[in-house]
Amino acid sequence: MNNQKMSAGAAFPPMGWDAVKGGRVEPAQDSGWRMLVVYRGKHCPICKTYLDTLQGMLDDFKAAQVAVFTVSADSRDKAETEVTACGWTFPVGYDLSVEQMHQLGLYVSAPRSAEETDRPFSEPGVFVLNPQGQVQVVDVSNAPFARPDLKALLKGVRFVMDKEYPIRGTA
Repeated sequence: MNNQKMSAGAAFPPMGWDAVKGGRVEPAQDSGWRMLVVYRGKHCPICKTYLDTLQGMLDDFKAAQVAVFTVSADSRDKAETEVTACGWTFPVGYDLSVEQMHQLGLYVSAPRSAEETDRPFSEPGVFVLNPQGQVQVVDVSNAPFARPDLKALLKGVRFVMDKEYPIRGTA
């Protein structure tokens, strides 16, 4: 079991993943405000709904100047299939490793059966990084149905930006 967690205010670790439509998902290497959504994978219908909601709000995140990325432990084939089926246009990374899951402080689950998926996968996580590359917001869950509401999250990030609100939870 992993007891490590990502600390608020910490520098996001230099890690990255190939993206379905080319390029790389590398949150620590990007600049400006950015958000990484870690999802369980193709096998999770709740993830699909969450990422469909994210797709519907993509223009709102762009208007707020927040770059959006996602990643899962899925193989390239599974990630490509899901991106094609769902029409997601944000960068979707794949092959998130168990070591990276632990480094990010994510909960890791084993598949219940081969029909579910073929490898360990992370439970959901959301990381919002500020322009300095620090983790401004971290939300990690051990269950697929416990995730931040995207509208409330965006409203909060806008507030942080507008008011230069400090990173909370660092004491």
